[in-house]
Amino acid sequence: MGKSVAGAISGRRIKYIFVIFWLAVAAFAGPLAGKLTDVERNDAKSWLPGGAESVQVIDVQSSFASPDTVPAIIVYERSSGLTGDDTTKIKADAAAFGRLAELDGTVTGPIPTKDGQAAQIIVPLNLGADGWAKAGALADQLRDTATQGANGLAVHVTGPAGTAADSSAAFEGIDSSLLLGTVAVVVVILLITYRSPLLWLLPVISSGVALIAAQAVIYLLAKHADLVVNAQSAGILTVLVFGAGTDYALLLIARYREELRRHDDRHEAMAEALHRSGPAIIASAATVVLGMLCLFFAETNSTKGLGPVAAIGIAVGLAVMLTLLPVLLTICGRWIFWPLRPKVGSAEPTATGLWARVGDRIARRPRSVWVATALILAVATVGVVQLDATGLTNKESFRSTQDSIVGEEVLARHGAGAAGSPVAVVSTAGAAAATRAAFAGVPGIDPASISEPAIKGDYAYMTGDLVDQADSQAAYDTVDRVRAAVHAVPGAAAKVGGTTAINLDVQRAAKRDRNLIIPIVLAVVLLILILLLRSVLAPVILIATVVLSFGAALGVSALVFRHVFGFGGADSSLPLFVFVFLVALGIDYNIFLMTRVREEAVKHGTRRAALVGLSATGGVITSAGLVLAGTFAVLATLPLTAFAEIGFAVAFGVLLDTIIVRSVLVTALNLDVGERMWWPSALGRTTGPSVLEKDRVAA
Repeated sequence: MGKSVAGAISGRRIKYIFVIFWLAVAAFAGPLAGKLTDVERNDAKSWLPGGAESVQVIDVQSSFASPDTVPAIIVYERSSGLTGDDTTKIKADAAAFGRLAELDGTVTGPIPTKDGQAAQIIVPLNLGADGWAKAGALADQLRDTATQGANGLAVHVTGPAGTAADSSAAFEGIDSSLLLGTVAVVVVILLITYRSPLLWLLPVISSGVALIAAQAVIYLLAKHADLVVNAQSAGILTVLVFGAGTDYALLLIARYREELRRHDDRHEAMAEALHRSGPAIIASAATVVLGMLCLFFAETNSTKGLGPVAAIGIAVGLAVMLTLLPVLLTICGRWIFWPLRPKVGSAEPTATGLWARVGDRIARRPRSVWVATALILAVATVGVVQLDATGLTNKESFRSTQDSIVGEEVLARHGAGAAGSPVAVVSTAGAAAATRAAFAGVPGIDPASISEPAIKGDYAYMTGDLVDQADSQAAYDTVDRVRAAVHAVPGAAAKVGGTTAINLDVQRAAKRDRNLIIPIVLAVVLLILILLLRSVLAPVILIATVVLSFGAALGVSALVFRHVFGFGGADSSLPLFVFVFLVALGIDYNIFLMTRVREEAVKHGTRRAALVGLSATGGVITSAGLVLAGTFAVLATLPLTAFAEIGFAVAFGVLLDTIIVRSVLVTALNLDVGERMWWPSALGRTTGPSVLEKDRVAA
């Protein structure tokens, strides 16, 4: 950031204009931010791969039935066998379900299982456009009816509607829970970091303003520009804005406190702090923004939507932290640091602190240190073989027992595991008979269950039940066989969908997204580092350390998921999300460190600069890492496995990056490689302190 811009922001009079501006923004944005949940899209298509075959089936299927209609399956079980009274009661329930206002179609059942111990009723319900919110109430209504007069008959509500109800309950209150948990983590860490009863208020206030403003912008774009936002991206937005925003605040405040020891005037101190730390903060935020925007190349709609939502959050957070926070600090003056107020001429404590001592130890044998550290990280990466990121079954998706899952297990136990999740096939009307014949001949499909084709316009629609449980690998294999069979029917233009096909397409799209986006993110981050550090070798080395850190974090997380938490698998999007968050956010700490090392290298040479940079930034970067790790760890408290996995993996990866990779590995590499780190710039061709005037001016 240029001195003139930094001076303007911290000016004696203009600072009050910034305060008034952000107060006005908060007042205007507050009501809009509160409406964000109103524009969330939690319907099936908003989470699915846009061009997938199963999604195309949904589009055609909507002409035969409302896309808002999903089946609820009411399951009855008596382990000793259903009695005559049970059968009478279940038939009465089926009649009652047929009178529901939300019914869209015909109630099917009772359908008894072959062993006579269970029965099911399938109720097609039109949940409406806001079905995510209504599913829970309807499931409760079905359950209340089924349990009245049950006399020991076990009752469960499952099927797609039951699963939607349990998912809705899991997401209920997620925004407030995440916000309160995130704020609590930030406050505790800031209190420990600053040991001040007041200073923590300013970063928290600034982060709060940033979150409100970001939510308002996203609300307006979702309402008027078709931006897709769902419960997942809205939840991650809260964590990201507070985590990254507090990181930027920590870096700025650390440099400001350093400059207060050199300048009597706090406005001059802030101008210098902004001038020195501003470029690193801007480069860091730009890396995250561009990294998140790379998600726009994803095929999966939920992943694609997260990109711009997260990017907006980071961009707004950057604007607040470089304008509102500096003026709040200058308005408050030195007393805000009480009881440890920095005085002009006082010694800089970081010069002899913990990280200075760590640097001295690394300097004794830097090559041995970085080689040993890299090997340990490489060994940890091997744990990735334990990661089963092929998607989560319904049971694995929840961290606690859900009624819909129990209902699924009851049906599976009595030989009806695929009920309520048929394979759907659409074709041209003229090829309907041939398509149905091909469909019926596929192993894994119950031929007796295949419906007569429904014809409407140019399309035919039919369904058939799976022999195997709907979320099993055997069912996925059956979907592939069905696709091969019906695709071969001449002139049918047939497509296969249904719940199982959707899950299969999501898995394959996640793999495609991962293979495409990871190289793009690496290229973007590498380019930013080259421009920032004016070097080629240093960015390549830094990228290698971050990739190694990502591999180690994912490897250790895989072992913890399997052997500590007992998770049955991992969400198919986990590797991509963890990579983007760790690389885009993890590179921040290398940017903070390396920009300071380059600044000092101009005066002292790279080896001395490596130690000065580590001692000066070690404490603030560690605190920033703790904040970011703590905020993401809040995700691990949610009842959904996918959120818990993302939260743990990113939190662990951030801690690994800040404590080991940045402080030990990168510092050791700086000491060993020396001036060559800046190749091919002029700074890389010097030995010892640089006297290049252009470097001195640029720094």
